[in-house]
Amino acid sequence: MNAPTTSLIARGTTDGHDRLLSADGPLADLQWRCGGGLPGTVAVPELLDLVAKARRYGLKLARHVQAFDGEHVIRAWVEVRPDPDTGGCTVMVTSWHATDLPAPSDGEAAARSIAIDRQQAELAARLDQRQNLLAVLHAEPALASLGQAMRAGPGRPWTDFVALPGLEQRQPMHWRLLDGASVAIEGSPRSWRARVIPLGEPVAGSSGFELLLVSDQPPTAAEGRVELPAAETSLGRDLAPALRQPIARIVANAETIRTKLAGPLDDQYSAYAADISSAAQHLLALLDDLADLEIVESDGFITQPDQIDLADVARRATGILGMRAQEKGIDLILPPAGSSLRATGEFRRVLQVLLNLLGNAISYSAPRTQVTLTLSETPTRVCITVSDQGPGIPADQHALVFDKFERLGRSGDGGSGLGLYISHRLAQAMGGELTLESAPGEGARFTLALPKAN
Repeated sequence: MNAPTTSLIARGTTDGHDRLLSADGPLADLQWRCGGGLPGTVAVPELLDLVAKARRYGLKLARHVQAFDGEHVIRAWVEVRPDPDTGGCTVMVTSWHATDLPAPSDGEAAARSIAIDRQQAELAARLDQRQNLLAVLHAEPALASLGQAMRAGPGRPWTDFVALPGLEQRQPMHWRLLDGASVAIEGSPRSWRARVIPLGEPVAGSSGFELLLVSDQPPTAAEGRVELPAAETSLGRDLAPALRQPIARIVANAETIRTKLAGPLDDQYSAYAADISSAAQHLLALLDDLADLEIVESDGFITQPDQIDLADVARRATGILGMRAQEKGIDLILPPAGSSLRATGEFRRVLQVLLNLLGNAISYSAPRTQVTLTLSETPTRVCITVSDQGPGIPADQHALVFDKFERLGRSGDGGSGLGLYISHRLAQAMGGELTLESAPGEGARFTLALPKAN
């Protein structure tokens, strides 16, 4: 660490718009390294805040300012004096510390790597304990064919759908050996790598993995290009893929700032980054909902009926959302071990509906409450009910919760209001129905009913 000095280190001037007009060596260098210019808006956030306050209130202000130039943490004592003649300020730096950025711990580095890969992945899927496919959550245009093939093959190992150069003769493999492995994908000239991320501790006897396929190379001009007549273009199908990657990068960068993995940061600016990340994640979720909305509302939309076990789907859904429930202190109560209830429906669509119902129940439940999944049947139908202990929904809102852009008659969750509408349409497409029982103060009970398996 450099020893601090108390003499004048650098001087600068700003104008009435908080632009740095001139600066001595250290201050000018810091402005450039933080992405600013001369002249240009003050690029150090804490210094910009100090200059703006001094100018606005016409007061001389002084305090310690912290900045990061990509390699060092800079701590300086800065005095800012408003200049009534120019409408700007004079900036004087009288103390200067420069220290190397601390290296992130192994855990922090791993978390940062996963966060960035998760946002840049062009295919994401959920796997069970044996790395067999449960569901494909999204697939960008470049991997649309792979995503379609995977969706048609639930229960198969994900490695059946890709090539693993150098590892072909070593299957099956432990997930740690596949995490980071090079992957070749038919029809794609790019190189890919796999991220296999455990979903945490087993929940109610079920756990699994998250699969991400990531490429560090940009898409080629031909990948994912679909020529459509102008009248057939749409937001969910055509614009959503183009918007996803830049928004995902915003989330990844905001999370890096929020978690302070690039170095120390004032809590105020960390909170700003959290707001940016939350808003961007909401946009990503909205894009996914819009894509699903166009699918379920398209002419001729049908599902692929199959024989499924509702108890098994319930266990898989809680395995995916179990960690989210644990973080809120919510207990997930599953049907008794060994129970089984056969239904006719498309596996991934039933899982999608249950994830939506279970996610809503977790969101609207208070800590230290329970969310219960219950199985039942009638002579012609089998049912699974998701019950929460949340605030409940008034009877006059029951008919509204399945409408587009309704958020369960409640507000503040930041959702798109499309999840229940899409789930309701999916239930109908599978020959079933989705119903609600609720009253204020008594929680909510959403029941998915499907035809009984032959």
